[in-house]
Amino acid sequence: MYMAYGWPQVIPLEPGLNSVSQRIVYLKVINRLLLVVTPSHIELWSSSQHKVRLGKYKRDSDSIQLEGENSQAVWSPDTKLIAVLTSSFFLYIYKVQFTEKKLQVGGKSSLFLATISLLLSEQAPFADENLTMSNIVCDNKHLLLGLSDGSLQLITWKGEFLGSFGIDRNLYGSNEITDQKHSLENGLASEGALRVFISNIALNISAILQLELSLPLRLLVVLFSDGKVALCSLSKKGLKLAESVKAERWLNTGDAVCDSVASDQQILAVGTRRGVVELYDLAESASLIRTVSLYDWGYSTEDTGPVSCITWTPDTSAFAVGWKLRGLTLWSVSGCRLMSTIRQIGLSSVSSPMVKPNQEFKCEPLIGGTSTMQWDEYGYKLYCIEEGSSERILSFSFGKCCLNRGVSGVTYVPQVIYGEDRLLIVHSEDTDELKLVHVNLPVSYISQNWPVLHVVASKDGSYLAVSGLHGLILYDLRNKKWRVFGDITQEQKIQCKGLLWLGKIVVVCNYIDSSDMYELLFYPRYHLDQSSLLCRKPLLGKPMVMDAFEDYILVTYCPFNVHIFHVDILGELAPSSNPSLQLSTVRELSIMTAKSHPAAMRFVPDQHMKEVVPKDHLSSSSNSSDIQPTRCLILRTNGELSLLDLDDGRERELTDSVELFWVTCGQSEEKANLIEEVSWLDYGHRGMQVWYPSLGADPFKQEDFLQLDPELEFDREVYPLGLLPSAGVVVGVSQRMSFSASTEFPCFEPSPQAQTILHCLLRHLLQRDKSEEALRLAHLSAEKPHFSHCLEWLLFTVFDADISRQSSNKNQPSLPKSTVPSLLEKTCDLIRNFSEYHDVVVSVARKTDGRHWADLFSAAGRSTELFEECFQRRWYRTAACYILVIAKLEGPAVSQYCALRLLQATLDEALYELAGELVRFLLRSGREYDNPNTDSDKLSPRILGYFLFRSSNKRQSFDSKSASFKEQSAHVTSVKNILESHASYLMTGKELSKLVAFVKGTQFDLVEYLQRERSGSARLENFASGLELIGQKLQMDTLQSRLDAEFLLSHMCSVKFKEWIVVLATLLRRSEVLFDLFRHDMRLWQAYSSTLQSQPVFSEYGDLLEVLEEQLPSTRSLEER
Repeated sequence: MYMAYGWPQVIPLEPGLNSVSQRIVYLKVINRLLLVVTPSHIELWSSSQHKVRLGKYKRDSDSIQLEGENSQAVWSPDTKLIAVLTSSFFLYIYKVQFTEKKLQVGGKSSLFLATISLLLSEQAPFADENLTMSNIVCDNKHLLLGLSDGSLQLITWKGEFLGSFGIDRNLYGSNEITDQKHSLENGLASEGALRVFISNIALNISAILQLELSLPLRLLVVLFSDGKVALCSLSKKGLKLAESVKAERWLNTGDAVCDSVASDQQILAVGTRRGVVELYDLAESASLIRTVSLYDWGYSTEDTGPVSCITWTPDTSAFAVGWKLRGLTLWSVSGCRLMSTIRQIGLSSVSSPMVKPNQEFKCEPLIGGTSTMQWDEYGYKLYCIEEGSSERILSFSFGKCCLNRGVSGVTYVPQVIYGEDRLLIVHSEDTDELKLVHVNLPVSYISQNWPVLHVVASKDGSYLAVSGLHGLILYDLRNKKWRVFGDITQEQKIQCKGLLWLGKIVVVCNYIDSSDMYELLFYPRYHLDQSSLLCRKPLLGKPMVMDAFEDYILVTYCPFNVHIFHVDILGELAPSSNPSLQLSTVRELSIMTAKSHPAAMRFVPDQHMKEVVPKDHLSSSSNSSDIQPTRCLILRTNGELSLLDLDDGRERELTDSVELFWVTCGQSEEKANLIEEVSWLDYGHRGMQVWYPSLGADPFKQEDFLQLDPELEFDREVYPLGLLPSAGVVVGVSQRMSFSASTEFPCFEPSPQAQTILHCLLRHLLQRDKSEEALRLAHLSAEKPHFSHCLEWLLFTVFDADISRQSSNKNQPSLPKSTVPSLLEKTCDLIRNFSEYHDVVVSVARKTDGRHWADLFSAAGRSTELFEECFQRRWYRTAACYILVIAKLEGPAVSQYCALRLLQATLDEALYELAGELVRFLLRSGREYDNPNTDSDKLSPRILGYFLFRSSNKRQSFDSKSASFKEQSAHVTSVKNILESHASYLMTGKELSKLVAFVKGTQFDLVEYLQRERSGSARLENFASGLELIGQKLQMDTLQSRLDAEFLLSHMCSVKFKEWIVVLATLLRRSEVLFDLFRHDMRLWQAYSSTLQSQPVFSEYGDLLEVLEEQLPSTRSLEER
């Protein structure tokens, strides 16, 4: 799959003459060349590693004035001729010729300059008919043009107009596909949404807007101005026989404005005026597959406008959509949004993130809409033209995910995205923060062999094999070093068409240009050289797909001939020895089928193989009969996934609409492989699916675990890359954009994300009564991130299924209780082995209806016992969460008793926030349970949040005059006594910071307490000792201590507690408070001043005394009076 990275690049175009239409007429990439046709001139650029203009042709103003601007153009498949039709219906045929002039672009690379010359000029026979033209399509010998009168004009590359013909809607009965409702949702067409019928369409004249030609499918798609699309068949000779063009089927979408064909997948993408793209299956009577749009991302047609253009990637696995008013987006066939230039505000947003006129969005590319787009032949660059622009081309860089298709092997660890000259590797040491690291290929290699074509990782994840146009290089992931061919001539003789890893051997599928043959080359990873070549195996023809497992290699030829080879290593595979390799054919199958070609085939090892296979793979042939794989998975180009029995050649269809899959069993060499129990996983429009082996009649059992657990689903912005077997997660990637004021455009950044599947694996093992295996797997995962979350989701999904089952069986006769432990009980028994058990159980309770708690705790254990275990282990926060459960299941008296015990413990541990929540619960529960009209349903699980999070409601003041204290119920009196006892303990020990936290957390009435304890625990013996002690306790050099002192001072002032006011005001150096106190009591001032002056320990307050002496009369003046 494709992910954008880096900043968009700008290719400047030469300014043309002042033209009426400010647009690019034509944009095309063929054979590393980029052709641009503007209204007044033609430019030819190199689209290889270096973007250089190689040639141009500029028309003069007289020619444009007499014969019109360039209006439509097309480039011949062999790149030698360019056809241009002007607005005045003149046909120009240009010739492209490369000269001997070289242009050095770096290293030994060079480009040849080109000349573009006019061959002929001919006026069209329909020039006087006041018509408009569609685009032009072509094959090697003919051009085809659509006109506004509904006719098609056939032209040769020699400039000969062979006449026009129309698509007769009366003559041919047409199967018309009508979409009865235009859905904006990204998903499958619902049943009944399509109506297929045969009808004779009344003859009416509609202009032809667009032509789309697919020679592999022998298909011509004609789009009319009334929104109807004709699917026309061609003869084997292409466009030559115009009379053979027949409308086989009609798509009556009603508002189609553009279309594009994916020949390999046989899918037609149709863009509409509604901004929606509809995908049709050409292999299944043009039925609607699904629709994609930006509706779920908060964008409507008003924001983006209609679809203006659609272009498929070279491998037809994704398609880019450009809109008339704003931006472009890249989608996978399954509907995953891979890239978008439009700023996102979130899924299902209520507000529409449209651009307002007063907003400056200069950082958003293609903000004015997209006129046309074109991929390069490798899929690394997407060239785009902004609507109304004729001065520049925007080039977006893309990396491709290893889809594990064709003749290259699988990539499990690490996950790799590869660009034209670099690798983007997911670093997964810490699955909490996956990082994407860019690794540039050596310049000496990529400059000669641009671009990267194949990347595959070794089974142990330590090496990457990378090939470009020629040769091969290896990257050591651990040492971060490259290994290349020492002899560049050997490198240039290799044209790699595919790569495999066979243990420590890299297998190259090499194409021999001179003989048009293919062969397999086997190189040890420690040395890339002809002298170290282990074996050279000629192939019968061009392979379609290849795979390797242990010491077996699978090669499949067209149409469907499967050959399996066994590999024997003679000698030690080391630089000091001279090993050799022998291949023997062990199986050949020739399968006759009408299905589409395979896109990937992977061996499926038996699950029990790990018990009988020796660890040293690539073993001798004596063991081959024991370990030879007997099945393989086949993914066909149309997305069908099937299982092939290699013994008898029978093929069993499993599912469809699959984009990629991973065979997981027996694939990882890591000791802690958490997904060994899984057979394989697949990904498509249904999301991620996991397949398990079954011991019953059905060999495999499928489970759509992401549909069962919707919160774990990969959303439509995350595309899965691969697996981390040691962590039990699937790694996906999504797009992010970073903006900078110093750049015109944002930087596109692929962002890796991890998705755990551990809870699904554990549930599967428990369902199969493999409790010991589940426990072993859980222990392997205990140190992994999100382990507690996985256990919680395991219990939640099992309990939720149990609730649903009980609801469905409610009206059925009750059955005797089985003695076999239920899945819920087995799940609780599993989780009980881990310290997270108590947290997990109460978290699941918080997520479910309280009416079902009895069922949960009958399996998990009595709530009071779980509370007591938490209490004894001093897990007070978890214990607090059980209080409400106890109230529901055991009654209010038991819950109040537990809460009082917990309150005392939390006060002793200075957990005052939690203590405050317990106080509020006790006061509330006293009122509710004493009131006979209280509804038990008010005890909702959300109240548990009081014990974990601060209440959002205004807190009650703990006032003895309140109604709750007037009642003086037993538990309220207990609460009051506990709080007052703790306050006295803190005040006696002068733990003032804790006292402040206690008052704030529990809303304890400190004023009332101080009034009562003025001569008790709050009394200060004398000023000097009090000032020294409190100064030591509060540590006034910290901000929090000063805030605590201010809090206490305000309360002391409210009760006029002079002793405390003097001490706290002195510590805070609050001279205004002291002045207000001393001016009414000069004797107190005299005692205060003499105390501070007489003791050296208080010398730091000298400046405070000076300020007060200036404000207050001196002692001498007082004596004279």
